[in-house]
Amino acid sequence: MTPLRVPALGQEPGDTLAALCKAGGDPLRLNVLRALHSASFGVLELAQIFATGQSGISHHLKVLAQAQLVATRREGNAIFYRRALPRPGSLGGALHAALLEEVDALALPSAVQTRIGEVHAQRAAVSRDFFARVAEKFQAQQDLIAGLPQYRDGLLSLLDALALDPRGCALEVGPGDGAFLPDLARRFARVVAVDNSPAMLELARQRCQRDGLAQVELQLADALAEPLLAADCVILNMVLHHLAAPAEALQQLARRVAPGGSLVITDLCPHDQTWARAACGDLWLGFDQDELARWAQAAGLQAGESLYLGLRNGFQIQVRQFARPDQGNTPS
Repeated sequence: MTPLRVPALGQEPGDTLAALCKAGGDPLRLNVLRALHSASFGVLELAQIFATGQSGISHHLKVLAQAQLVATRREGNAIFYRRALPRPGSLGGALHAALLEEVDALALPSAVQTRIGEVHAQRAAVSRDFFARVAEKFQAQQDLIAGLPQYRDGLLSLLDALALDPRGCALEVGPGDGAFLPDLARRFARVVAVDNSPAMLELARQRCQRDGLAQVELQLADALAEPLLAADCVILNMVLHHLAAPAEALQQLARRVAPGGSLVITDLCPHDQTWARAACGDLWLGFDQDELARWAQAAGLQAGESLYLGLRNGFQIQVRQFARPDQGNTPS
């Protein structure tokens, strides 16, 4: 007698739809999906945000993962959750997309929004504390991964290919010790450098004084929180992986780009060198190229030129240009 073969759980088409319906059948899970709209969080951070126990939030994340509504990314020993993208044409893809569209129309409770802000503030404090401690040995720390000499030529070739107006303005966010400011000063009539670390800004000031960079303005400010000028070119060199909420940062930085201008980002591709957290103050271990492009597109920018540079120490650098359309509404 032939034994009865029972289909494995999850193999039936209905199981996929049932998992999606189950995942969307709880208000807390819907709010978790809303919170993950433009950020990724670890289990403990989500437990803090939703004021619930770790085991409880882990259960809800497991349900969301089984429905393929969230995906994970390992950052060293930590696991961060983000929203998974719908897969058009696949079973459940239309339901997945419709669910996220409805979720994004929800308003998170004010207490949850406040606690998200607290999590981001905690991340930012870790980064600020690091740079306050290592300002004097910043370059040596940075060289452990990728110093400016390793990507300067590629970055400059990309900038020159953009043929930006030399009468325009460049804004560098997080200039470090100011090593790239002379290159910008040779290409733009006005250069503004913004940093929220007094110690790092002092190093940049010394560089400008030493090199006679009279057209460079230094500002002690948070480029993501305070109103700044709209620049023809906004530059972030090895900064994004130090920011608490990179996707939200791109939303804010897009507002700093003048119509027809560009946001140029130099950062690491994904890696697993966890020592970079302690040695270099990195909050994120690089960024997926497609994810970075999606964040920029959501901010109203268009992907343009890109370069990828492999380093001998195993890291890979991406130099990415994102353009602000000449016409159209300002990204909101």
